[in-house]
Amino acid sequence: MNSLNSFSDIARLLVLNTDSYKTSHWLQYPPGTQTVFSYIEARGGTLPYTVFFGLQALLKEYFTKPVTAADVVLASEVCAAHGVPFNREGWQHVVDAHGGRLPLRIRAVPEGTVVPINHALVTVENTDPACWWLTSYVETALLRVWYPTTVATHSHATRRLIADALARSGSLEGLPFKLHDFGARGVSSLESAMLGGMAHLVNFQGTDTMTALLGARAFYGEPMAGFSIPAAEHSTITAWGREGEEAAYRNMLRQFGKPGAVLAVVSDSYDLDAAVSRLWGRQLRDEVIASGATVVIRPDSGDPVTIVLRTVRALDAAFGSDVNAKGYKVLKHVRVIQGDGITRQSIAAILAALEGAGYSADNIAFGQGGALLQQVNRDTLGFAMKASAVQVEGRWRDVFKAPVTDPAKRSKAGRLTLMRQGDDFATVRLDSPGFQEARASGAIEALRTVFEDGHLLVDDGFAAIRARAAEA
Repeated sequence: MNSLNSFSDIARLLVLNTDSYKTSHWLQYPPGTQTVFSYIEARGGTLPYTVFFGLQALLKEYFTKPVTAADVVLASEVCAAHGVPFNREGWQHVVDAHGGRLPLRIRAVPEGTVVPINHALVTVENTDPACWWLTSYVETALLRVWYPTTVATHSHATRRLIADALARSGSLEGLPFKLHDFGARGVSSLESAMLGGMAHLVNFQGTDTMTALLGARAFYGEPMAGFSIPAAEHSTITAWGREGEEAAYRNMLRQFGKPGAVLAVVSDSYDLDAAVSRLWGRQLRDEVIASGATVVIRPDSGDPVTIVLRTVRALDAAFGSDVNAKGYKVLKHVRVIQGDGITRQSIAAILAALEGAGYSADNIAFGQGGALLQQVNRDTLGFAMKASAVQVEGRWRDVFKAPVTDPAKRSKAGRLTLMRQGDDFATVRLDSPGFQEARASGAIEALRTVFEDGHLLVDDGFAAIRARAAEA
């Protein structure tokens, strides 16, 4: 048996990157099956649309590496010990006839595209009739596109929310840095941090998730997808002792307070109100101004809505503010970042409170951790991959489910594609009059072939993906 000594050894083993029950499905299709056609869609949940993202990374990492004869031997031994059948002959055929490259055709909407729910985002079919079983076998690995897509979608919705507030009360110039990714430590794995962190960076440019930067470089050719600033944590402040709190803040200014620089300082280690009004607002006020830097105060406890407004008002009293062209106050020399208790709902409440008190959304940024990268699952947007057609002895037949106990789970039938005309989308059957009518009316196919027979056919850059997401 091949040795498995690391996560990377396991990750490269696509032949076992599946659910156990999938290994028996090759014996369950009708005799004479030649092709299985499946699709991926989001059936709906917390938002009415998706921002499709992450497929390219998954394809590059898992689908473009050839399966080897040794992989087949190992998988056969594992399945035998596990108690499930294994299609050793079929996988050996992939190795012998295709050099280990998967005989699949995968079509997908361009990454970054905003698509309403209940539409086909991806279609998959085998290109070798001897590998009819392969389409559904890869569902486990392929459907994981739900995760980066769900994170990208929720991040996009937050961007819209903040953009609306900025449009009313401030400037859109700072929008890319208004939601900062704090989520690296709060996710289940480094891969999750990378995929989810990249997904967030489709919409924003602020992050502390460094693996996301590496992922964007490796899978999307982006030299630097996000940025951060020097920032304090509680340990670096409390290490000075309570009596040394002022000295800890002064040290931050001396280390990082340069003209034009931005630094963030958590200020609730002991008494936030005293820190803001007395230490920052009196003892250190002149040093903050003289530094030429923008000091971002981070309140990190208490009710977010109440605390943020109170902090902004105290900073206004100490440092003053200007009134912008829209009639809202913008703090001088200082800003606030709230990184505790941040959800889309709390962001909306904080922005509303600031606006109601006459303060611009320019004064605030947000940091989001687990709620951004971890508090999602496959059902958040209702992702599923379903077979919709099979070819048996040269004839196509529809495949679908229609459970009377849950009509919402009815799946689509036929060989499908996604048509687009402007902002309107329609999932149609390739063999239907609707497909020809859509083309005649000027609609175009939104799906494009991104993978075929083991080869990646589309290699999008991160900038192009960002541009598509920003259009909507």
